[in-house]
Amino acid sequence: MSLNNKHVTKVLAVASGKGGVGKTNISINLALALADRDKTVTLMDADLGLANIDVLLNLKPLRNLSHVIEGECELKDILIEGPNNIRIIPASSGLKMMNQLSPAQNAGLIHAFDELEESTDILIVDTSAGISESVVRFCSAAQEILVVVCNDPASIADAYALIKTLHRDHKIHRFQIVINKVKTEAEGCELFERIRAVSEQYIDVVLNLMVIIPQDENILRAVRQRRPFYSSYPNSKAIKSFKKLAADVDNPIRSARAAGRLMFFAEKMIGIQDSLPSRAMS
Repeated sequence: MSLNNKHVTKVLAVASGKGGVGKTNISINLALALADRDKTVTLMDADLGLANIDVLLNLKPLRNLSHVIEGECELKDILIEGPNNIRIIPASSGLKMMNQLSPAQNAGLIHAFDELEESTDILIVDTSAGISESVVRFCSAAQEILVVVCNDPASIADAYALIKTLHRDHKIHRFQIVINKVKTEAEGCELFERIRAVSEQYIDVVLNLMVIIPQDENILRAVRQRRPFYSSYPNSKAIKSFKKLAADVDNPIRSARAAGRLMFFAEKMIGIQDSLPSRAMS
């Protein structure tokens, strides 16, 4: 198979300046909404300090990415099947040592992601909160960055700091904004305009409002029940927002802009400067 004909997986990083804004919930429910559109979705838990996708979905992973890095198993062996046939890559503290992997470990991890490509339309990377080195690395490796913000001064300030850091250090110019937990759409639009005005005034970036997700008590109820909100409360008011977000992500025009392959995502993720020799392809 030629490289040009190979299936291309779209990689999204979901990030936030601070914790408590609903980033992981958005990652999970976006994955479910995309699966509802007949997309094959893999959700990677990249919260290295407080991994909680498995907690929110009541899953019990036995192995994680560190076992792949150490050569103990393949990536397919650690994938957990979640609701709606989404697949989950459990978090791994071993990711903290990405810049210290041996050449053999680098090659193994890159090829592991390359092998995942054929079976995944969209990879969603749920980063940890803040602007740590791992967050910046995952965001810079992704094709699109979704920044989650809620109407809280700290959330706004930290989201701006994340955008500024990624622009300054990695020349990223475009960001997708997800406004979460607001009472009205008007409140969400006003919040976005505040972030957009400050960001575009002081740094050379373009912010796009992807969706406004309303405050919904059923989301908190689902968290307490350790059940996925999207499939557990299909008539809730926030469901429409997740469907809209999934439709935007799945837009053919946006998908056509996706460039690169998962092995290139992995190269950037672990900070490799020179591409490894490609494997022979039929």
